[in-house]
Amino acid sequence: MTEEILLQTMQVMLPGFTATALHPIEKGGSSRHFYRAQSQGDSSVILVRDLGEKEENKHYAALANFLAKHGVPVPSVLAVDHSKGLLWLEDLGESDLWAFRNEPWEMRRPLYESVLRGVLRLHRIPIDHATELHLQKEFDDHLYRWEQEYFAEHCLGGIFGLSETTRASLLAAPSMRRLAAELAAEPRQLVHRDFQSQNIMIRDGQAWFIDFQGMRPGLAQYDLASLLCDPYVGLSTAERDDLLNFYRGMVLDVSGEVSEKFDRIFWKCAAQRLMQALGAYGFLSLQCGKSTFRSHVTPALARLREVLEKLHPDDRLDELAEVLKDLKAET
Repeated sequence: MTEEILLQTMQVMLPGFTATALHPIEKGGSSRHFYRAQSQGDSSVILVRDLGEKEENKHYAALANFLAKHGVPVPSVLAVDHSKGLLWLEDLGESDLWAFRNEPWEMRRPLYESVLRGVLRLHRIPIDHATELHLQKEFDDHLYRWEQEYFAEHCLGGIFGLSETTRASLLAAPSMRRLAAELAAEPRQLVHRDFQSQNIMIRDGQAWFIDFQGMRPGLAQYDLASLLCDPYVGLSTAERDDLLNFYRGMVLDVSGEVSEKFDRIFWKCAAQRLMQALGAYGFLSLQCGKSTFRSHVTPALARLREVLEKLHPDDRLDELAEVLKDLKAET
């Protein structure tokens, strides 16, 4: 579909909005194509073109409308043409949370607090309110194990060249199986699934969420770990603890209690999420030709090693720690 046809389609779908050019937005590992369309004056919209590579992308508009109805900060859906795989969204600007990574904590802290207020709204939506939505497969033992296998294949095997025997031994370790089983046994709530700094836009000092098409039942701590142990951003221990306490305080205010297992679950989710992220970096860099993701392997490994030290003694992943001990990533 040419740019001319896209612009003509836009004029039909958005009467009164006249754009003369589309400006590609290059960002992240998405299989979709994003464009910013500017009309006369300061008006602009985002056009998303889905080539049908992932089924979950078809449900973005319905999810956005659902989340907006429940007060979760997401972009407004302006128009959608499912037959052509086109979606027009409110333009939230060009600044994501990642863009503020080097700013003083005094500036970043209110942004993160805005993020946490927004995600708590998501986490508190009763799952039975989402029965009409097409959610992705819930986090269960099978999905947690799949993430571990993804990590073993594309990071340990693809990036570091570890043997299939070594990888199979790690995956068969009782501690790895226990991690998946214990996380799967916890009560689930709606989660974003890929809640990292580049999927959070900042406009006028407030956080807005994008790329939530992978939303599914899971654990709130998985989202929190995605945000607070994000390999793209270096939060200090004090900053991370501050933000965890902020989220805990909000949960206590609205529900009157916080699970005594909250922290243990957080660190287990952090280990699980970082394995998933490392698997994704291997897959995207080696299988999809997106070599820039290779540069994130080193900080993600450092973060995972740190997380393994934070685990409760009964949750230790010694076999994983042993495998990671001598790994060094080349960027």
